Amino acid sequence: MIGKKNARLPRPGAVGPSAMMRIMKYDVRRIEAGEWRELRAIRLEALADSPNAFGTSHGAAAALPDSAWRERAARAATAPDDALFVALDETGTWTGTAAAAPIPDIPGTAHVHAVYVTPPHRGPDGPARALMDTAVDFARAHTACAWLTLGVHEDNHRARAFYRRLGFTDTGKRVPYPLDPAKVLHILGCPDFRAPQGG
Repeated sequence: MIGKKNARLPRPGAVGPSAMMRIMKYDVRRIEAGEWRELRAIRLEALADSPNAFGTSHGAAAALPDSAWRERAARAATAPDDALFVALDETGTWTGTAAAAPIPDIPGTAHVHAVYVTPPHRGPDGPARALMDTAVDFARAHTACAWLTLGVHEDNHRARAFYRRLGFTDTGKRVPYPLDPAKVLHILGCPDFRAPQGG
């Protein structure tokens, strides 16, 4: 069962407002079906802040009707093999997301997607790692897929470095970036996805 994960990462001796911002506890949990407004808000923020990190444009997402967001939230909250997780700070504000699901047209392969952390909460003391760990754990426990991958825009060097620190490796596969086929996505894989777990 995938429950809440806490990310409390104080930096000993740190001082100043930016340090204090990061000395906090995050709760990572699955989205609830009724949270479609929050989902829409953070998704539109993500698409405006990091347009090359996703395969949908801000304009296309902003044009979706409320019913589409309701459906997305409900599926992400209740589907047996498709989930979106959110990180909340100590005030209950959404600070990030990550999702995991099988890839419909690639049998045996799941992917992590919709990874986003709001700018004030980025960095080693933020919730990014807890979000990723939760998404990977969900895919491992709730899908029968043998492989777990994710796609990173060729220009997003910071994200690629982050995923490599988590153990993802470059598969050598490249696919066109949907919003600009002149660019490519690097496909990274999780080599330990189906490795035996436990001590």
